[in-house]
Amino acid sequence: MSRATPAFLPRAIAPALAAALDDFPVVVLTGLRQCGKTTLLCDDPHLGDRTYVTLDDLGQLEAARRDPEGFIRNEGALTIDEAQRCPELLLAIKASVDRDRRPGRFILSGSAQMGLANGVSESLAGRAAYLSLHPFSLRERSGHLSGPVFLRSLFEGASPASGGAETPISAEEVLRGGMPPVSLGRVKDPAAWFRAYEQTYLERDVRDLARIGDLVPFRNLLRLTALRTGQVLNVSDLARDAKLSTTTAARYLSILEASFVVRRQPPFLQNRSSRLLKSAKIYVEDSGLAASLAGVDDIGPRSDESLRGPLYETFAAQNLTALLAANWPRAALTFWNIQGRHEVDFVIEVGRDTLAIEIKAASRFDDRSLAGLRAFLGSTPRCRAGVLAYNGGQVVKIEDRLWAVPLRRALM
Repeated sequence: MSRATPAFLPRAIAPALAAALDDFPVVVLTGLRQCGKTTLLCDDPHLGDRTYVTLDDLGQLEAARRDPEGFIRNEGALTIDEAQRCPELLLAIKASVDRDRRPGRFILSGSAQMGLANGVSESLAGRAAYLSLHPFSLRERSGHLSGPVFLRSLFEGASPASGGAETPISAEEVLRGGMPPVSLGRVKDPAAWFRAYEQTYLERDVRDLARIGDLVPFRNLLRLTALRTGQVLNVSDLARDAKLSTTTAARYLSILEASFVVRRQPPFLQNRSSRLLKSAKIYVEDSGLAASLAGVDDIGPRSDESLRGPLYETFAAQNLTALLAANWPRAALTFWNIQGRHEVDFVIEVGRDTLAIEIKAASRFDDRSLAGLRAFLGSTPRCRAGVLAYNGGQVVKIEDRLWAVPLRRALM
């Protein structure tokens, strides 16, 4: 089944998806609802020879539930979108794959990790590869996917070229985020789109995932979480503000994570086993969605909005997450915090080596902006470089292993 979409933009994850299809009989593609999974699966030219079905179609869903074995009986390659809506399919796919392990037979896609990836891990262990699609990144929107990744080149020893002045990341870009209809300018009223998105998510996905009867407490926690984007997560404080028990708040957060609305970023610690004992940072997956949920509509340079910095950091987080997933899969993204003293927003780890990144929404910086990076470089001998990603236009070498880099370039 084909579906024409105007101005299809290739996604950076497509080569990794093609490689996984060459090696595994099942590939699982997950991600935030409406981040572009269906468009990728239907319109990417490398996937054009596959049969596509979606379980959003109630007739297809009923057919899958009534006869799972017959539903997947297909001579060619089959893509099943929103596969989490029919868990019965997973056992049928397992039986089919056990009989025929040809690579690339199935793509299973969905927007609910709890229902799909967890079910696949139980029934298709060793038979499936897992990939995540994120909201549009700067690289994807620019259409330049083949060039070097700036941060990876710096990590590998290249010195940043001065080049021409970079265009700052505008407040409008951050408020639009990376959801395709909004970030690509395909809707006239982004605020109305985000409101409708929230309503659809609450009324459909949350009820499907968790069977929550009263959505008002969940909605309150969702918005309070958005107000904390880019902060170290304290579940007890969040529960208190949401007037929920800590257990209920933790359960609701798990639902938000399972549906890719929020993401926890673990701390960087020299002793890796102790990471499980330390608090993570929380990010809404898309900066535009975060701003909408938090009720923020102005983060310009003259704004006194307290979420200006955290929303720029959230925008950086969504771009870095997408960048690493598609272009640097061995790299892990963490953060560094010495409570009350120093912090670094992002630490990229590859093995035992690291790259430290501090995000600054302003177009200028001073020595105070560099304090966390200098502290990290001083305490982490295997840190290749520290990068102050500021919203200015020029690359500046400050000292050995320490650079100030335009935010746009750092995220490309």
